[in-house]
Amino acid sequence: MNKTDNKYPTAYASIKEATTMAGFTMASDVLTCSLLRTLAASKPGGKFLELGTGTGLSTSWILDGMDSSSTLISVDNDPIFLAIAQANLAEDDRLDLVCVDGGEWIEENKAKKYDYVFADTWHGKYLMLDETLAMLNKGALYIIDDMLPQANWPDGHAEKASQLIAELERRQDLTITKQDWATGIIIATKQ
Repeated sequence: MNKTDNKYPTAYASIKEATTMAGFTMASDVLTCSLLRTLAASKPGGKFLELGTGTGLSTSWILDGMDSSSTLISVDNDPIFLAIAQANLAEDDRLDLVCVDGGEWIEENKAKKYDYVFADTWHGKYLMLDETLAMLNKGALYIIDDMLPQANWPDGHAEKASQLIAELERRQDLTITKQDWATGIIIATKQ
C-alpha cells in the first residue's frame, strides 16, 4: 500500500482539501480513521462495509489497512460528497462506491455477510440496527463513532446516543468496548 508517510493514506490530503472546499463538516476525525485502518488490517481477505461514505476520508483509511484480497462496499446517499470519494478512490478495484439511501441498501442486501462494518450514518446505527448487526459474520467487527457529545448534534440527539449504547450493552450476541477517546468510539465483535 502506498502511503505519503507512515501516518496518512495517499489520497488523504486531496480528499481533506476537497472536503473543506465542499463545506462538509461531518467527516471522521484522524484518530478514528487511524483506528479504522488498524482494525481493517486485522481482517485479511475480509468483506468490509462502510455505511456513510461522506467524502471518503474514513474510506481512504479503511482501504489503507485492507490487504489486496479484501473488498469494501461504501454507501452514501449524497452524490455531491460521494463524487469527492469517487474522484480520489475509484481507481482502487477493491472498492465499490454506491450512491443510494442507506436504508434501501440495507433492505436489499440484508442477506449478505461482512467481517467489518463501520456504521457512520443513521442507517446501520440509529436506524435498522438489528438488520445491520445480522449482517455480521461471527467474529466480525461493528464500529461506530461520534458517541460522545458533538457540537453539531441536534436537540435530543444525546438521548438517542444513550439509547443506542444501552441497546448495544443489552445484546447477548456482541462483546463491546466503549472508548472515551476521539469522538467516542464503540467497537463490538459478533459472538
